[in-house]
Amino acid sequence: MPSLCPSDLLRLEGALVVFIQSMVLNNRLTSINPNIDRVKRDPRACAGSGCTITNGHWHAEPDPNAEAYMNFVKKQCCYDAIPTSCKLVIFDTTLQVKKAFFALVANGLRAAPLWDNKLQRFVGMLTITDFINILHRYYRSPLVQIYELEQHKIETWRGDSFQMFLCLSRHVLSVSVDVYLQYHDQCLISITPDASLFDAVYSLLKHKIHRLPVIDPESGNVLHILTHKRILKFLHIFGAAVPKPCFLTMQIKDAGIGTFTNVATVSQTATVYDALSVFVERRVSALPVVDDDGKVVALYSRFDVINLAAQKTYNNLSMSMQEALRRRCCYVEGVIKCYPDETLEIAIDRIIKAEVHRLVLVDRDDVVRGIISLSDLLQAFVLSPAGIDALFS
Repeated sequence: MPSLCPSDLLRLEGALVVFIQSMVLNNRLTSINPNIDRVKRDPRACAGSGCTITNGHWHAEPDPNAEAYMNFVKKQCCYDAIPTSCKLVIFDTTLQVKKAFFALVANGLRAAPLWDNKLQRFVGMLTITDFINILHRYYRSPLVQIYELEQHKIETWRGDSFQMFLCLSRHVLSVSVDVYLQYHDQCLISITPDASLFDAVYSLLKHKIHRLPVIDPESGNVLHILTHKRILKFLHIFGAAVPKPCFLTMQIKDAGIGTFTNVATVSQTATVYDALSVFVERRVSALPVVDDDGKVVALYSRFDVINLAAQKTYNNLSMSMQEALRRRCCYVEGVIKCYPDETLEIAIDRIIKAEVHRLVLVDRDDVVRGIISLSDLLQAFVLSPAGIDALFS
């Protein structure tokens, strides 16, 4: 693996590094196919076996292929899932918060590793969730203005609180402000390139994170940011020779994979601040935007919030969702739907081909009935056969 010293890279002006990491994975396919061949095929197949799933767990008649995907990812390492060419954006903690989020927009990214030059190590991730938390917490604050916060450096937000001096009526007021960036209260969660993809899935779901840095233990370099989407796509492509579990032929309404009650949505007449509140309180990654009849008209994701930074409209969170959707200029994921009577296999093909992070389950009148996320699918495919329930632990 290439050796690249982060401290050398991060001396560049602006404390922002964008580098293209190209890696030639010798005999990539031949290194994967032998493991596929080790997965035992059972000619009895699973059609008509009658297996059922409740909340992501298998019951009733055993399926001989129920553990096929689990066994496959246990035999593959994280390095196998790294693309031959990928772009990484690394932020130094001395970079201004505003510039950092603008850099995410410019590069079409949702997160970036944080490098602390004093400690000479990576200390966390800056994500769109952090941007949402900042906006939601301080938009209506009587003491702190958003434009004041954007001048702070990333490292300012690393402590439990910081002192902010405000001039009020000719008096200087010292205010201790609690801050909650995603990474300040915990160590960086990462994984090594030699660790199994099973361990990667477990880490992502257990810690309820969407990005897992793959760090070379020898050089300390971040090689890639592993995501749910990357793992599922890898499983879909290279796991094609793996015998399919019978639950793939089940209809969505019977499989029990996804969220079907108390589904988080937002009205198209609600404000952007209302949507941010749902993101923070419900910890969801996207919201179906519905009309007065409950029909889905759009999807508003966490990534869409970054448009507020791109357009410098984060001081106007009282705009309606209709207006916010109209102003979107970055990549728009769109609403990819599925129906209760469709099979899981159809749903998986659709979510992978569309390269989205979730499907909105609707009835034939387009009324929202549920959400099927990548986390739900990985839980059912990989962790449930191992008896692990990471989503609700």
